Amino acid sequence: MTPTRKRRLVMVTALVAGVGLATTLALRAFQENMLYFYSPTEFVELGVPEERTIRVGGLVADGSVRRMPGSMTIEFQVTDHAYAVPVSYTGVLPDLFREGQGVVARGRISDNGVFVAENLMAKHDENYMPPEVAQALHAGKMRAIERAQQGFPNEPEGNSGTTVADDSAAADGSAARGY
Repeated sequence: MTPTRKRRLVMVTALVAGVGLATTLALRAFQENMLYFYSPTEFVELGVPEERTIRVGGLVADGSVRRMPGSMTIEFQVTDHAYAVPVSYTGVLPDLFREGQGVVARGRISDNGVFVAENLMAKHDENYMPPEVAQALHAGKMRAIERAQQGFPNEPEGNSGTTVADDSAAADGSAARGY
């Protein structure tokens, strides 16, 4: 092999190695910064990694909001009508946060199974709902109906969440609208 060809081979090899290293680093950084979205059903049935920051979205379950006296901590449940996930949040609540409204919480699962939210986002008007939340609510409601028709109990083995039995909204077609 001539010296010119050797130099070209070394240059091409170095270039390919550099592009490969840059691609690996970029993909690794992208993977670490991704926020996965889970519905309450996915949260309970699939489980979530404790070390990872995720988003959980659904409706704030009616009657579940509890404020801790003397602090800014609030506890509530996020539901998709099949399951409910207990959530704890410390901070200023969004103005539109209330029971029955759509919410997306970003945070991590604690050792005791409660989702500790770092950030809450409430839907901003009565017609809008993030597509992920609308799909999760519809799927959760359909799953609850299927399980009831098949005679299965509302709660599978090892469920750390809470089962919600509310099929009243399905009759009025609200699941088709996404809330």
